[in-house]
Amino acid sequence: MRLTLVISAWFLCLGVAQASTPSPAPAASTTQLEHILLWGRSIDQVTSIMAVKLGFQVRPGHDPDGVANRYVRFSDGSYIELLGITRPNPTFDPGMQADQEALKGGPGSRTFGFRTSSLDAIHRSLQLLHYAVTPFFSGPDSKKPGWRLFAFTRAPLSSNTFFIDYASGYAPDQFDPSNKDDYRVTREHPNGAQMLSSIWLVSADANADRQQLEKMGFGHAVPVTLPEVGAQGFCVPVGPTALLVLQPQGAGLAGQVMASGGPRILGASYGVIDLGRAQRWVERGYERSLATYRGVYGESFLAPTQDDLGMTIEFHAMQPGTSVCPAASP
Repeated sequence: MRLTLVISAWFLCLGVAQASTPSPAPAASTTQLEHILLWGRSIDQVTSIMAVKLGFQVRPGHDPDGVANRYVRFSDGSYIELLGITRPNPTFDPGMQADQEALKGGPGSRTFGFRTSSLDAIHRSLQLLHYAVTPFFSGPDSKKPGWRLFAFTRAPLSSNTFFIDYASGYAPDQFDPSNKDDYRVTREHPNGAQMLSSIWLVSADANADRQQLEKMGFGHAVPVTLPEVGAQGFCVPVGPTALLVLQPQGAGLAGQVMASGGPRILGASYGVIDLGRAQRWVERGYERSLATYRGVYGESFLAPTQDDLGMTIEFHAMQPGTSVCPAASP
C-alpha cells in the first residue's frame, strides 16, 4: 500500500487534544522534519514547476486510482512528495478528499511528517498526554523491511502531521547497495539544494501551535519575524530542522493565504550550496529578477511559487555550525 494513502486516510478531523499531565514526549533529540505532501493542479504541472522553473530533480512514483505521486529527495533524507490527479473521477480516500476540499482543488500543502528513531516511546508518551493518536501502520508488506507510522485522529497543530520510522535497509526508491552512485545522484539537484531547514505553518494563532509543540516535546522556541511574507511567530527546533509556526502580521502573503484558504503549510526553507546558482536558475525559470534578503537562515531569496504551488519556497545559503533557530530576521 502506498504511504500517502495511509497517511491521508487518518487526517479527517481538525481540533486540539488536551493534555492532563505536563510531561512532554521524549522526541526532540531523535526526531527531525522529513516529508511534505504537495498537491499540484496536475502531476505534470507540479513536476514541470519543480524541475524547469525551480531546478529540482523529480523522481518517478506511482499512479493508483487516478492520483499520481512523484518525489524530490534531498541529501539529508528529507523529501517533497508531489501529488496530482491524472484522470476524471479519481478514487480519493477520505484524507485526500479532505485535502482537496480544503485546497479547493488547487495547489498547496496541509500535511507534513516527522521522522524519528523513537517511534514507540513517542507514541506511548503522546497517549499518556491524551493525544488522539492512531494505532501503528506498517508497510509495504510483512516480507521485507519497510516503514511504521502513526498519525492523529484529531490534529494537535494547525496543519496535519504524522510520525514515521523506517526499517534498516528500507529502500523507497529502490536503492541497490551495488550501485551507490545512482542512489547518490538522485539527491543532486541543478539548483544545488541539499537540505530541508524548516517548514512554515500559518494559522490565526501561532502561540497555540507553539504550546502544542512544547507539550509534544519540542520546546526552546525562538520568536521570529518574516517581513518578506508578512508573518511573525516562533521558530521551534526539531532536531537539525525547525518548524516556523506563524500568523499574519499586517499586509502580506501570510494574510492573503489565511484569507483565501485558512491554515496550511505556508512555505519551506531549503539550504543550497551556491545561492547565486539557485537564484539564477529561478530567475530564468520565472523570467524576473529576485532580490535577496537577510532571513532567519542568513542570505536568502523567495521563489515566486505561491500561484504555481500554493506555497512559498525559500532558498538560503548553507552555513555550517549555525543554530537551527537563529535570531529573527531584522
